[in-house]
Amino acid sequence: MLLLFRRNFLRRFQTEQNDFLGRIITGDETWVYSWDPETKRQSAEWRDFDEPRPEKVRRKQGALKVMHMIFFDMNGVILRWPVPIGTTINAQYYKKVLQDKLRPAIRKKRPGLLESGILFHHDNAPVHTARAVTDVLAGYKWELLEHPRYSPDLAP
Repeated sequence: MLLLFRRNFLRRFQTEQNDFLGRIITGDETWVYSWDPETKRQSAEWRDFDEPRPEKVRRKQGALKVMHMIFFDMNGVILRWPVPIGTTINAQYYKKVLQDKLRPAIRKKRPGLLESGILFHHDNAPVHTARAVTDVLAGYKWELLEHPRYSPDLAP
């Protein structure tokens, strides 16, 4: 199965070259943590040449962590969307981000890409494969790129 998946990508790249790569938009979710220095004073301290160096500032993980949805292509990030604290990413929320945030961001940052046909890639999370999401993507005529099922050898 995985070999077939790789062959399809290679065959497509060989025929379309950079047009294939330039049309791919990938999306994923990740947690972003805040980091706080233990003492801000130490990090802003001036010293004379003959004084000993101040102790190195140690960082500790802050209490704040925020889920971010990130969409990018070969040219960089198209959209980085912080999910409001307490919000669950379900099919309806993901669909709303695709409609209200991602599509306008593509139109603004990558003019012409919507017309050339987007190859959209995200994993097989239930949120991404929900009927509401696939219907929206089909309505936009975005082609979904196949994502291999979970495999311990690929994603340990």
